[in-house]
Amino acid sequence: MNSEELGAWLAAVANPQRMRILAELSSGQKHVSELARRVGMSRPLLYMHLAKLEEVGFVAGHHELSDDGKALKLFEVVPFRVTVTPALLARAVAKTAATSAAPDIAVDDATPSDNSNSHEGT
Repeated sequence: MNSEELGAWLAAVANPQRMRILAELSSGQKHVSELARRVGMSRPLLYMHLAKLEEVGFVAGHHELSDDGKALKLFEVVPFRVTVTPALLARAVAKTAATSAAPDIAVDDATPSDNSNSHEGT
């Protein structure tokens, strides 16, 4: 994990609204409508926050059919532990610096007259 990924991960959990969502889901999976009522926000806003949490791996969502045939989107917390240490921060910054210092690699574009489908070295 580089510093940008770590920053996104920490930002996702640092948001007070997302903390409330995680707190509600800590007692078990809930469908979006129920979760929206419990945290007091609109479903579109809730979906935005859930997408961010799902993107970084804090929650997982899936669909289920209710007894009356309606599709329900359910979310649950993915077990995680947040421990930030100076060593973790140093590794993340070092990975970002190493990635930033990597030389650019040029890629040759095939021309329309090039009938070759193989690329040596790839």
